[in-house]
Amino acid sequence: MRYSLLFIISLIFGFAIMSFNPTDKGVENENTVINKGLTDFKNKLEQLKADVYLFDEDKISLEDLRKSLSSTRNSFKEIEFYIAYHYPEFTKTHLNAAPLFHIEAAGTSAYTLPPEGLQVLDELIFSEEAGEEKEKIKSITDFLYNSYSNFYLSSVKNGLSKGANKTLPLRIELIRIYSLGVTGFDTPGSLNISEETGYALLGIKKYINDDPYFKNYNILKANTILSSANEYLSKHKDFETFDRIEFYKKYIQPLYEEFGNWDGRADDLKEFSGWNVSNKNFFSSDFLDPYFYTLLQSSEDNSELRKLGKEIFYDQSVSGNTKMSCATCHLPENAFTDLKIKSPSNVEGKTVLRNSPSLYNAVFAKRFFYDMRAFYIEQQAEHVIYNEDEFNTSYESIIKKLKTKPEYKKAFRAAFIDGKINKENFSKALSSYVASLYSFESDFDRFMRGEKEISEDAKKGFNLFMGKANCATCHFAPHFSGLVPPFYNENESEVLGVTKEPINKLPLELDSDMGRVKSPVKKENSWIYENSFKTMTVRNIALTKPYFHNGAFNTLEEVLDFYNEGGGEGLGLKMKNQTLPADKLNLTPVEMKQIIAFLNTLTDVSRK
Repeated sequence: MRYSLLFIISLIFGFAIMSFNPTDKGVENENTVINKGLTDFKNKLEQLKADVYLFDEDKISLEDLRKSLSSTRNSFKEIEFYIAYHYPEFTKTHLNAAPLFHIEAAGTSAYTLPPEGLQVLDELIFSEEAGEEKEKIKSITDFLYNSYSNFYLSSVKNGLSKGANKTLPLRIELIRIYSLGVTGFDTPGSLNISEETGYALLGIKKYINDDPYFKNYNILKANTILSSANEYLSKHKDFETFDRIEFYKKYIQPLYEEFGNWDGRADDLKEFSGWNVSNKNFFSSDFLDPYFYTLLQSSEDNSELRKLGKEIFYDQSVSGNTKMSCATCHLPENAFTDLKIKSPSNVEGKTVLRNSPSLYNAVFAKRFFYDMRAFYIEQQAEHVIYNEDEFNTSYESIIKKLKTKPEYKKAFRAAFIDGKINKENFSKALSSYVASLYSFESDFDRFMRGEKEISEDAKKGFNLFMGKANCATCHFAPHFSGLVPPFYNENESEVLGVTKEPINKLPLELDSDMGRVKSPVKKENSWIYENSFKTMTVRNIALTKPYFHNGAFNTLEEVLDFYNEGGGEGLGLKMKNQTLPADKLNLTPVEMKQIIAFLNTLTDVSRK
């Protein structure tokens, strides 16, 4: 019944989703590789649908069904770079959604909808319960087939949209492969990362060799790397032993840089994605554009503005009682946290609801606070200013104070052409300073850029983080936060089942904080967001204890013990909506030490 409702809702506003793309420059026909790929995927979906019904009637084995799904997914992977770039919302929502319930807005209403598409089928068909989920598998397959068939017929009739820059889809696909593919995010059931990555690279290879546009560039070099990468993938098929460091350095990064040299046209993604198209290495400080995430424009930013923002950041007089500043809860010596279980309020002896996360890389987000109630970093500051437990003041009061101080009059004149001390300029100054708090000169960043070495334990820890330990399916590379790749234009929250105390303290009890479901964003008032909290970055995590929103875990060992058991649900606590898989990770004590060794290499507090 849920999928029938989903189909009806999609009919209401589905055409808008299908036609939306970040690069809409008019409708044109693409080259033969894309057209053939679209047709092949349709044929594979038809075969999958037939096989699903045969499986339902016990006429084929589960192994045969799994092979049929893998063949379908491989076909999709060959054209993923194109279809997921030009039709991102349609692909994300209908073709290859993560296997989690989600919210869809329709007018003034919002619906809580079940997941659909290839990822969901991968998780179901490669599970031990596949035989018991035949009806669900049929429903999802039917809807996937119908959704894509409608899209396919539209593309045949009207042609395909294509943007001005042909290499951006290729580079975005490389980001997708590394952040979502080789981590197992995209294959939660089969973990068939090598084969699917091989098909994704094969699709790119076919495309650049078919389209006359690419004859102007060094196709031979790209073909050599692509062929070598596929040879590597054919020899390294085990999910747990796959070396994501070697694969990045030998194949992903050289291809990414080479394709970057081919970018000669407009930035199609400027208004849609936070990714910086001029970047040449995932682990450089310019991977994302901070001005995509703020109301501040790059043309407005300057050193005087950052200096003014820093003065405001440390100024206690801006708070209502003149005893609090931003630095009260975000101390630079503690990686801009306060190391407290819950941060202090403006009343002595009282705290606010949660602790203060680090401000390093905080700008790189589309949602702010643990409950994700703010949409811009400027709005986050506003919540603090008006909160009666924090600054307990107003912009009007702050601006009035600043206007009485000669030093601020001088600073505002130096930072702004108009020299005005007003709310807008105040916000821009504070944003400028917070946006300057990059943290991408860690030992690990420098190692991935080939500038230094790290320990073997740290290397093994990174591969565990990206693989067996399942960390990178929520803390996405390279920022290791919940900012979702490859476009980095939305944030995830997760339901972990966080306990009130570390799991070695019995009896275990769920933390009572309801999280996102209690935020002021009314459209997200859904059961799927009960106990849901924003996924924060693990960069500088060695310096930012205690951990989780409630500060209940004091060491990284305690945190890994919790994850190793499968969160609250894995520990036997009643959870109706946990998004963290409840399966035990079976990490050994040595492996947990290696993960911590990797996490320790993510420390960089050079900017203050």
